[in-house]
Amino acid sequence: MEGEKTFTIGRLAKAASVNIQTVRFYEREGILRPFSRKASGYRVYDEESLKRLVFVRRAKTLGFSLKEINNLLGLRARSVEQCDKVRAKADDKLQEVREKIKHLKFLEKTLKRLVSECESRSVPNCCPIIEKIELDGLQPKARAFPRKP
Repeated sequence: MEGEKTFTIGRLAKAASVNIQTVRFYEREGILRPFSRKASGYRVYDEESLKRLVFVRRAKTLGFSLKEINNLLGLRARSVEQCDKVRAKADDKLQEVREKIKHLKFLEKTLKRLVSECESRSVPNCCPIIEKIELDGLQPKARAFPRKP
Protein backbone atom coordinates (compact mmCIF):
# COMPACT_ATOMS: atom_id res chain seq x y z
CA MET A 1 0.00 0.00 0.00
CA GLU A 2 3.02 2.25 0.43
CA GLY A 3 3.44 4.67 -2.48
CA GLU A 4 -0.03 3.85 -3.75
CA LYS A 5 -2.64 6.57 -3.58
CA THR A 6 -5.48 5.78 -1.20
CA PHE A 7 -8.85 7.40 -0.64
CA THR A 8 -11.34 7.75 2.15
CA ILE A 9 -14.92 7.06 1.14
CA GLY A 10 -15.59 10.80 0.75
CA ARG A 11 -12.50 11.42 -1.40
CA LEU A 12 -13.28 8.35 -3.52
CA ALA A 13 -16.87 9.49 -4.08
CA LYS A 14 -15.73 12.98 -5.03
CA ALA A 15 -13.03 11.69 -7.41
CA ALA A 16 -15.58 9.45 -9.16
CA SER A 17 -18.31 12.14 -9.20
CA VAL A 18 -20.76 10.09 -7.14
CA ASN A 19 -22.09 10.51 -3.64
CA ILE A 20 -21.02 8.55 -0.56
CA GLN A 21 -24.33 6.68 -0.44
CA THR A 22 -23.65 5.39 -3.96
CA VAL A 23 -20.27 4.00 -2.86
CA ARG A 24 -21.90 2.28 0.12
CA PHE A 25 -24.66 0.91 -2.09
CA TYR A 26 -22.12 -0.58 -4.53
CA GLU A 27 -20.35 -2.15 -1.56
CA ARG A 28 -23.59 -3.76 -0.36
CA GLU A 29 -24.20 -5.04 -3.90
CA GLY A 30 -20.71 -6.57 -4.03
CA ILE A 31 -19.56 -4.37 -6.90
CA LEU A 32 -17.00 -2.46 -4.86
CA ARG A 33 -14.90 -3.42 -1.84
CA PRO A 34 -12.64 -1.29 0.32
CA PHE A 35 -8.94 -1.98 -0.15
CA SER A 36 -8.60 -2.11 3.63
CA ARG A 37 -9.90 -0.62 6.85
CA LYS A 38 -8.11 1.57 9.33
CA ALA A 39 -7.97 0.59 13.00
CA SER A 40 -10.78 3.10 13.50
CA GLY A 41 -12.95 1.11 11.08
CA TYR A 42 -12.84 3.72 8.31
CA ARG A 43 -12.78 2.31 4.80
CA VAL A 44 -9.67 2.85 2.68
CA TYR A 45 -9.86 2.56 -1.11
CA ASP A 46 -7.08 2.28 -3.68
CA GLU A 47 -6.74 3.53 -7.26
CA GLU A 48 -8.24 0.28 -8.58
CA SER A 49 -11.37 1.05 -6.55
CA LEU A 50 -11.54 4.46 -8.22
CA LYS A 51 -11.15 2.91 -11.69
CA ARG A 52 -13.85 0.38 -10.89
CA LEU A 53 -16.22 3.04 -9.57
CA VAL A 54 -15.71 5.24 -12.65
CA PHE A 55 -16.26 2.19 -14.88
CA VAL A 56 -19.56 1.46 -13.10
CA ARG A 57 -20.71 5.07 -13.47
CA ARG A 58 -19.83 5.17 -17.18
CA ALA A 59 -21.41 1.77 -17.89
CA LYS A 60 -24.61 2.95 -16.19
CA THR A 61 -24.74 5.93 -18.55
CA LEU A 62 -24.65 3.42 -21.42
CA GLY A 63 -27.74 1.74 -19.99
CA PHE A 64 -26.17 -1.32 -18.39
CA SER A 65 -27.85 -2.62 -15.23
CA LEU A 66 -25.78 -3.25 -12.11
CA LYS A 67 -26.05 -6.99 -12.71
CA GLU A 68 -24.74 -6.53 -16.26
CA ILE A 69 -21.98 -4.22 -15.02
CA ASN A 70 -20.88 -6.72 -12.41
CA ASN A 71 -20.74 -9.32 -15.17
CA LEU A 72 -18.66 -6.99 -17.37
CA LEU A 73 -16.29 -6.34 -14.48
CA GLY A 74 -15.75 -10.09 -14.27
CA LEU A 75 -14.69 -10.06 -17.93
CA ARG A 76 -11.97 -7.43 -17.54
CA ALA A 77 -9.15 -9.90 -18.26
CA ARG A 78 -7.37 -8.96 -21.45
CA SER A 79 -7.97 -11.85 -23.84
CA VAL A 80 -9.65 -12.25 -27.21
CA GLU A 81 -12.22 -14.61 -25.70
CA GLN A 82 -13.12 -12.14 -22.96
CA CYS A 83 -13.24 -9.28 -25.46
CA ASP A 84 -15.64 -11.30 -27.63
CA LYS A 85 -17.90 -11.85 -24.62
CA VAL A 86 -17.87 -8.13 -23.80
CA ARG A 87 -18.64 -7.28 -27.44
CA ALA A 88 -21.56 -9.74 -27.40
CA LYS A 89 -22.93 -8.13 -24.23
CA ALA A 90 -22.58 -4.66 -25.77
CA ASP A 91 -24.35 -5.92 -28.90
CA ASP A 92 -27.19 -7.29 -26.75
CA LYS A 93 -27.46 -3.91 -25.03
CA LEU A 94 -27.52 -2.17 -28.42
CA GLN A 95 -30.43 -4.38 -29.53
CA GLU A 96 -32.25 -3.59 -26.28
CA VAL A 97 -31.73 0.15 -26.82
CA ARG A 98 -33.02 -0.13 -30.40
CA GLU A 99 -36.18 -1.87 -29.14
CA LYS A 100 -36.69 0.89 -26.57
CA ILE A 101 -36.26 3.55 -29.27
CA LYS A 102 -38.78 1.74 -31.48
CA HIS A 103 -41.26 1.65 -28.60
CA LEU A 104 -40.64 5.31 -27.72
CA LYS A 105 -41.24 6.31 -31.37
CA PHE A 106 -44.54 4.41 -31.26
CA LEU A 107 -45.48 6.25 -28.06
CA GLU A 108 -44.52 9.59 -29.61
CA LYS A 109 -46.65 8.91 -32.70
CA THR A 110 -49.61 7.81 -30.57
CA LEU A 111 -49.37 10.82 -28.24
CA LYS A 112 -49.03 13.23 -31.19
CA ARG A 113 -52.18 11.77 -32.71
CA LEU A 114 -54.06 12.03 -29.40
CA VAL A 115 -52.97 15.64 -28.87
CA SER A 116 -54.02 16.47 -32.43
CA GLU A 117 -57.42 14.86 -31.88
CA CYS A 118 -57.79 16.81 -28.65
CA GLU A 119 -57.12 20.11 -30.44
CA SER A 120 -59.81 19.38 -33.04
CA ARG A 121 -62.43 17.92 -30.71
CA SER A 122 -66.00 18.23 -31.82
CA VAL A 123 -67.73 17.43 -28.51
CA PRO A 124 -67.11 20.30 -26.04
CA ASN A 125 -67.40 18.32 -22.77
CA CYS A 126 -65.40 15.33 -23.90
CA CYS A 127 -61.66 14.78 -23.76
CA PRO A 128 -60.62 12.58 -26.71
CA ILE A 129 -57.46 11.47 -24.92
CA ILE A 130 -59.37 10.16 -21.90
CA GLU A 131 -61.99 8.66 -24.20
CA LYS A 132 -59.38 6.83 -26.31
CA ILE A 133 -57.62 5.46 -23.24
CA GLU A 134 -60.94 4.30 -21.74
CA LEU A 135 -62.36 2.81 -24.94
CA ASP A 136 -59.32 1.59 -26.85
CA GLY A 137 -57.21 0.99 -23.82
CA LEU A 138 -54.15 1.76 -25.94
CA GLN A 139 -52.72 -1.33 -24.32
CA PRO A 140 -49.55 -2.76 -25.75
CA LYS A 141 -49.88 -6.24 -27.20
CA ALA A 142 -46.99 -7.45 -25.06
CA ARG A 143 -44.71 -6.10 -22.41
CA ALA A 144 -42.72 -3.26 -23.96
CA PHE A 145 -39.43 -4.30 -22.39
CA PRO A 146 -39.45 -7.97 -21.41
CA ARG A 147 -37.64 -8.83 -18.20
CA LYS A 148 -34.45 -10.77 -18.54
CA PRO A 149 -34.35 -14.18 -16.86
